[in-house]
Amino acid sequence: MDNPILLTIAICEIGFWALVIGGLCLRYLARMRRASTITLALLPALDLVLIGAVALDLHRGGDVEFAHRLAGIYLGWTVVFAHSTVAWLDVRFAHRFAGGPAPVKAPKTGPQAYRNEIRGFVKWLVAATIALVITYGLAYTVADSEQAAALKTVIQPLGVITFFWFVTGPLWVAGKHNSSSKDAAGERSRL
Repeated sequence: MDNPILLTIAICEIGFWALVIGGLCLRYLARMRRASTITLALLPALDLVLIGAVALDLHRGGDVEFAHRLAGIYLGWTVVFAHSTVAWLDVRFAHRFAGGPAPVKAPKTGPQAYRNEIRGFVKWLVAATIALVITYGLAYTVADSEQAAALKTVIQPLGVITFFWFVTGPLWVAGKHNSSSKDAAGERSRL
């Protein structure tokens, strides 16, 4: 990895999981709730490290590569989805190590599954907006005109991700729901 931004993203991702798993281990294995809370509260610091690394690289005149745009997408993702990821793991840690209730499995079909998919898609739209704000913010504050133009192409991968998320999420579940409703109606009409 000769790209400092990719390396920083990798370090932030490893740091994210180390803080989350470490924080939950402190909470449920070591029974150190306060230390756990402090550890988990450090997660946003990783985002600041990544923004700082990208800004510094741009300020030094680094060529904008996909990693710079990926950093914005990664930041949008962590800002929006980190809390739900920690909450998902927290339920499982509590069940496994503290006698908490078993995790409830989300339905794969039906109205609730569709609502869950819509909720996830809306969260992605918020994450994509944050990615745009961060990337365009860097383009207008620390990047030169050539770097700024390259940074602004982040809209292309965000568009592709948004399209595929919609098709494989809400649209797919809605299609399964409609076909199962038609099958059920067909069964009732035959009776």
